[in-house]
Amino acid sequence: MLATDIPGVRIPDSTLAREATELVRDTESELLFKHSMRVYAWGALAGRRKNLAFDPELLYVGAMFHDIGLAAHYRKSPLRFEVDGANAARDFLRTHAIAERDIEKVWSAIAFHTTPGIPQFMHPEAALLHVAAGMDVAGRAYEEFTDEEREAVTAAWPREDNFKHAIIDAFYEGLKHRPDSTFGTFNDDFLAFKDPAFRRGDMCSIILHSAWAH
Repeated sequence: MLATDIPGVRIPDSTLAREATELVRDTESELLFKHSMRVYAWGALAGRRKNLAFDPELLYVGAMFHDIGLAAHYRKSPLRFEVDGANAARDFLRTHAIAERDIEKVWSAIAFHTTPGIPQFMHPEAALLHVAAGMDVAGRAYEEFTDEEREAVTAAWPREDNFKHAIIDAFYEGLKHRPDSTFGTFNDDFLAFKDPAFRRGDMCSIILHSAWAH
């Protein structure tokens, strides 16, 4: 099934979109690439259902780059993987003379896509990327999509038979060298699940052992 066979999903066919696809395919695993394509589809479908005025091209670039920070290329980065992805998208968009206000939309959508409780109050591209990523990884908002939509999207970009464990492994591999970057997000769940020696950050302990005397 081609993506154009999915009602409500139009894959942008601009030079920008094609080059984003090529860059991400050359950088990410097939697992993360297909995940990114499904994320765009879930986002586009949710945007249509919610009647949101979003830019398909910006949403597409956001979906393409949102997990690139987990790729092997970033295994020495100390930054949050979301920031690596946001920075990579920003650098890419600037080479295409995209307006800074639109670049900021993509940057913030990627940077906040794993942060609950905030993206839904931002611009549509951020709200949709957050919903779509959560749908594909954890089944959030699963019931908001029809059986036909779920079947069409997964037929176009199939989930691996072991997708659940494979995506956990991908997050772990992308995060294990920078455990401090997971503090305050659910990303530390991946480290705790895979590494029995991992210890989560504890804000109360940090406060109590800070340099302040009182």
